[in-house]
Amino acid sequence: MTDDNVEIDWGNERLIRAQRAVEANVYDVDSWSLLIREAQTRPINEVRPMYEKLIEAFPLTGRYWKIYIEQEMKARNFEKVEKIYISYNSPVPDQLFQRCLMRIMHIELWRLYLNYVKETKCMLPSFKEKMAQAYDFALDKMGLDIHSYPIWNDYVTFLKAVDAVGSYAENQKISAVRKIYQRAVITPIVGIETLWKDYIAFEQGINPIIAERMAMERSREYMNARRVAKELETVTRGLNRNMPATPPTVDREEIKQVELWKKYIAWERSNPLRSEDTALVARRVMFAIEQCLLCLSHHPDVWHQAAQFLDHSAKLLQEKGDSNAARLFADEAAAVYERATSGALKHSTLLHFAHADYEESRLHYNKVHQVYTRYLDMEDTEPTLAYVQYMKFARRAEGIKSARTVFKRAREDPRSRYHVFVAAALMEYYCSKDKNIAFRIFELGLKKFSHIPEYVLCYIDYLSHLNEDNNTRVLFERVLSSGSLKPESSVDIWNRFLEFESNIGDLVSIVKVEKRRQAVLEKIKEFEGKETAQLVDRYKFLDLYPCSIAELKSIGYTEVASMSNKSWALGGPLAGVSPELAAVILGHKDNDPNKDIAKPDTSQMIPYKPKSNPLPGEHPIPGGSFPLPPSAALLCTLMPPPSSFRGPFVAVDRLMQLFNRISLPDKPPAPSPENGCDTKLFDLARSVHWIVDDDGLAAVSGKGRRRKLGEDSDDDELGAAPPLNDIYRARQQKRVK
Repeated sequence: MTDDNVEIDWGNERLIRAQRAVEANVYDVDSWSLLIREAQTRPINEVRPMYEKLIEAFPLTGRYWKIYIEQEMKARNFEKVEKIYISYNSPVPDQLFQRCLMRIMHIELWRLYLNYVKETKCMLPSFKEKMAQAYDFALDKMGLDIHSYPIWNDYVTFLKAVDAVGSYAENQKISAVRKIYQRAVITPIVGIETLWKDYIAFEQGINPIIAERMAMERSREYMNARRVAKELETVTRGLNRNMPATPPTVDREEIKQVELWKKYIAWERSNPLRSEDTALVARRVMFAIEQCLLCLSHHPDVWHQAAQFLDHSAKLLQEKGDSNAARLFADEAAAVYERATSGALKHSTLLHFAHADYEESRLHYNKVHQVYTRYLDMEDTEPTLAYVQYMKFARRAEGIKSARTVFKRAREDPRSRYHVFVAAALMEYYCSKDKNIAFRIFELGLKKFSHIPEYVLCYIDYLSHLNEDNNTRVLFERVLSSGSLKPESSVDIWNRFLEFESNIGDLVSIVKVEKRRQAVLEKIKEFEGKETAQLVDRYKFLDLYPCSIAELKSIGYTEVASMSNKSWALGGPLAGVSPELAAVILGHKDNDPNKDIAKPDTSQMIPYKPKSNPLPGEHPIPGGSFPLPPSAALLCTLMPPPSSFRGPFVAVDRLMQLFNRISLPDKPPAPSPENGCDTKLFDLARSVHWIVDDDGLAAVSGKGRRRKLGEDSDDDELGAAPPLNDIYRARQQKRVK
């Protein structure tokens, strides 16, 4: 293999900057895209080091592997892209397919592999067997992919093209094609309808009677798969399967992709096929998770979710009595943790702990020791928390002596912090019930961490829990008079000392400690002139203060309290204080009396959009126009655009003026022919006989009534002559002319 350290002469300042960018940040996808675009135009021997660095940074990105392999194939370096044999022995570094194919469920990469086998092995005597094996392997791995239709269809086409000599060979060929069709038409994929039509046509061509029976047997499963395929297409819409795997960021597009992948996995876990086969459900869920890991391999929650699902499936199979399958699923869950902690997330403390707990639940204690030892042996990690968890495991599984062995190793590790001593001492006190050993561990740690106030406060808490007043007071005096703590670091300890004396001492001792504390705090700039503020600590209790919030701020207690860098749990000046009150005291929340003034809800306001040429119906004002209200705007979107109406246009203002000038009479006028109310019309209406039937209200004369009752009559006998201005008859006569 070409040395990865060979420098590439890009000959372009922009590409040189991109090269420097990826050297500074190996996950700079934009810079990698520039380099890849340029590398595709150069000989592979010149840019192979760049490709090796690329796949080292993105080992699970199928698109990058595909580009790399295609360029090797273009140069006919077939030894670099040797196919995977069905036996799948240990991968050879120079054979690219063997390095990536088994762990990357990328449909385009697998199609490239099949094309490679088809093009490079077509001259071999055993080509048909090799090709069939390659198709079978590809379908076993990628047959569940929603876009796997080309592989299914190509395999069927390949089998149909095989020459069969003799009836036995012909029957074998038919059985092979039928088997692939029957697998395909019950798999939710895009194009399943086409496969079903081809399958029915295939069976019809063999035997119509058998075809009908086959269609009836498979139609229910096909309809179920077609329904799931449509749902799957909807659920996976928007997924970017080519997104390179990078460490988590706050990028909006990445957050959207994470949500879509989680939605897809949750949908698969809901068993949309409604199958009772636990193995099939688990296979589909794991396929979804494997595809998710191609894009989100740096997200520990995806790995943990995969392992948890396999563990849950193993327990279900165990309850059903299938011990062998349950054992296989449990081993796969452990393998998922192994892949996670040996790959992109090898420094993930969380996944190492989860892996150790999982192996502990299986009683594989030696494996747990290996997990913790491997993590602690990494030099670029912070091992303190790992030592604490390791001690807890050793105590649970092997007893307190094993935990002491781990503690001995932790003491000898220079990277360990004071937390190891606290955890070991409390473990001895709570588990072995020996407070003397715990006391000696705290004393041992005090020699090393006496300059750290957090450790001193942990030791003080322990002694206070034992209710040993003398030892606690001695510890206060030793630490505060040793000179190992700076004045700024001793504020919390002085506060605790004052609280201690306030609880168990007399007034003389309280005043004495308060004066000593004041002498030390005077050396700190923030406490100058804050004697009254320091007096508050003598009288406060939990979240009760001798002053109001406004008074605390006025006397400067905000600055005094902000000097405490301890959390409330360790008894700082804000111990027991509600978060809201503490935020006010520490100045994180403004105590403005106007904070409760109502403010307008901007979400209900109409945005101002100026227009120089407002459309009809808008409200023009100087400088622009306001848009329509939301309901009116929605109505306008449902109506045709103004350009489709060409008139006549109504002058609304003139119409309203006309309405205002109209003088309506107080009572209606008498009927007369001039106003269209001739009395002859009423006489005519009274002469008409009204008949109510199923079709509604009908008015007929005598002859018409007899026809309605069933008597025959011609159209000419139906009554009076037509009106003079009959528009319908005028049109008919015009059409005849």
